[in-house]
Amino acid sequence: MRVMVIVKGDKNSEAGILPKKELFAEMGKFNEQLAKAGVMLAGEGLQPSSKGKRVKFSGTTRTVIDGPFTESKELIAGFWLWQVRSMEEAVEWLKRAPFDGGTEIEIRQVFEAEDFGAEFTPELKEQEERIRQQIEKQKAS
Repeated sequence: MRVMVIVKGDKNSEAGILPKKELFAEMGKFNEQLAKAGVMLAGEGLQPSSKGKRVKFSGTTRTVIDGPFTESKELIAGFWLWQVRSMEEAVEWLKRAPFDGGTEIEIRQVFEAEDFGAEFTPELKEQEERIRQQIEKQKAS
């Protein structure tokens, strides 16, 4: 199963305050462990919401809202995409992450094609596979 591990934003991440080099080093070691175990598929930190935008959809109207966004508890400072056998395995990996007090991390399972049932027709499955192949092809070049 794939899970997204979501690192919540806080006042420091929103202020653009970067971690100290010691935390970068510890996080690098942790990411190496994840990669060697075949768990880590992707992982990135995100710029503060002041550099972001939101697009609100209402019928055919699209409204662009510039950051910063006020609800910091809803903001994301970074993420990983992991391949694990179970949610319990994801939790065990996350417990080893070099975070300290106050950091909040959320783990969410990623939908797979079979999770969508009959509504996800064979034609839609083929389309998704073509898209995945195109993405892989672009990464390789």
